[in-house]
Amino acid sequence: MTDDDIILSELPDDELVQQMHDDLYDGLKEEIEEATQILLDRGWAPYDVLTKALVEGMRIVGEDFRDGILFVPEVLLSANAMKAGMSILRPLLAETGAPKLGKMVIGTVKGDIHDIGKNLVGMMMEGAGFDVVDIGINNPVENYLQAIEDHEPDILGMSALLTTTMPYMKVVIDTLKEKGLRDQHIVLVGGAPLNEEFGMAVGADAYCRDAAVTVETAKDLLKRKHNQLAGAR
Repeated sequence: MTDDDIILSELPDDELVQQMHDDLYDGLKEEIEEATQILLDRGWAPYDVLTKALVEGMRIVGEDFRDGILFVPEVLLSANAMKAGMSILRPLLAETGAPKLGKMVIGTVKGDIHDIGKNLVGMMMEGAGFDVVDIGINNPVENYLQAIEDHEPDILGMSALLTTTMPYMKVVIDTLKEKGLRDQHIVLVGGAPLNEEFGMAVGADAYCRDAAVTVETAKDLLKRKHNQLAGAR
């Protein structure tokens, strides 16, 4: 049986969810929109559609991306399909006050206009259940400060693809320290020319090699932070 023969609305719930994982993997946007709507029409809670169908599907994509089975163009297609499902769910999730894992502000630093890596991280983070605010490219420190004030994120993500713009990450982190804001946020940095030593040197919480690693690192650091806060009470 080919994919063309599958009538999504005739599949039982568990098979439909499985099919969504496959369709996400293959980056099939229309199928994801249709299946998302079918589950909602069947009385599924928006949060369950998000976690069981979309987030779980993107987790599989993320693992294969990390392991070199999938590559950036394919992951972008998957992320795009996920976004289509998310656009149906987002207003419903807002109404029901569904729990979020956390909030992230992400942007490329001043002097740098590369955004494919940043966009991929944003999509994968959203796919994992985070609330993501993307402030775009070429951001001076003021933009980061403004976004932190406006959105109060748990995580600040900075991206750079040029060796000449990498040092600007330190400018942002040092400014956060001066203003007494550094400890309130997890700071993640990424981009092709960076490495772990650089992340440590500029004072970030972690350097993330790619989008899949960013999701794992963010979850891990947030969990640790919550545990510390709980312990401090």
